[in-house]
Amino acid sequence: MPKHKSQLIVSGTIVYGDDFEDRAGYAVIESGKIKEIGEGKIEADVTGIVIPSFVNAHTHIGDSAAKEPDFMPLDLLVGPGGYKHKILAETAHNELVSAMKDSIEDIFATGTGLFADFREGGVLGIKALKEAFDSAQGREKLDMKIFGRPEADELRIFELADGIGISSVADYPWEYVKRLAAETAKRDGKMFALHAGERNAEDVEGAIELEPDFIVHLTKASQQDFEKMQDKNIAAVVCIRSNLVTGMGLPPLRQMLEAGLTVGVGTDNVMLNSPDMFSEMEFISKLFRLDERKVLKMCTLDSAKVLKEDKFVGSIEEGKTANLLVIRNDTPNMRGVKNSIRGVARRATRNDIAAVIYGGEVVKYSQGHK
Repeated sequence: MPKHKSQLIVSGTIVYGDDFEDRAGYAVIESGKIKEIGEGKIEADVTGIVIPSFVNAHTHIGDSAAKEPDFMPLDLLVGPGGYKHKILAETAHNELVSAMKDSIEDIFATGTGLFADFREGGVLGIKALKEAFDSAQGREKLDMKIFGRPEADELRIFELADGIGISSVADYPWEYVKRLAAETAKRDGKMFALHAGERNAEDVEGAIELEPDFIVHLTKASQQDFEKMQDKNIAAVVCIRSNLVTGMGLPPLRQMLEAGLTVGVGTDNVMLNSPDMFSEMEFISKLFRLDERKVLKMCTLDSAKVLKEDKFVGSIEEGKTANLLVIRNDTPNMRGVKNSIRGVARRATRNDIAAVIYGGEVVKYSQGHK
């Protein structure tokens, strides 16, 4: 098949469709979209294991200026008035923006095409995040969803954010969070999300009652909670490395999946973990021993579903936006891997990236490629 000038062709193992079937073949990309998936060998621009770009469903970029604090109880670390919020209040604006810029560049460099940030600080906090994003290298090749956290009754936050993302309902007056959830529901296209079941199970029932789009953590939630969430079409987001650092234990991930929940993955606080989805994926694979396809789906398609972006990104299908990651299979780390998807889920790192493709264009090549 002759290659058109405006086309980009990737080949090798294509992780195809919503079932993440591994196919030997190629993908033709044109005008930013995946035009064709085929079998056989053809001349290609880049070759390797072709997966969808990662979708990071939960970050806190704002605490990039306070990396690796001492171990301390969760309330003292991130609770109202705790270490994190003191650091945010004391950090100069320019220093905060610079630290967030670094994290955004790291997100891009590790193959994530879309991330969702829970941003503290109301309107000013969102403006600082946008300033960091606009100054980051790679910003044109990365999408961001902002879940703002209003201070007092800052309804202008809806003009700047994609939705509302708050901490536990235990941190606010109940009537306030009810009004906030109701106000979000009135706004077309805006999402509502919150943390629950991280410190204890006492805030889970209230969180479910608000009927958010998704709930983060749920380490202390029960099978009954998951069944209620499924009935109300509430998704979940797990942050495994963060839970390990804070000592909150692992979420009952298998129970979530057995209940039929859509479960996405996030890297959570940058002060506790790098925003690297390769690391998150490896931890999930080895701690829970899930099927490698499911692990990769959680970090791509399922996270896109959580953020309501799966119509456009998260899997490799004809007609979808070509946000892809090509993993080399000839590096010392990946050479000898017999199962491509398992190798990606369990051991691949940023050093194994052959190319990052965003909107149909190669925006980052590794050494050894163009």
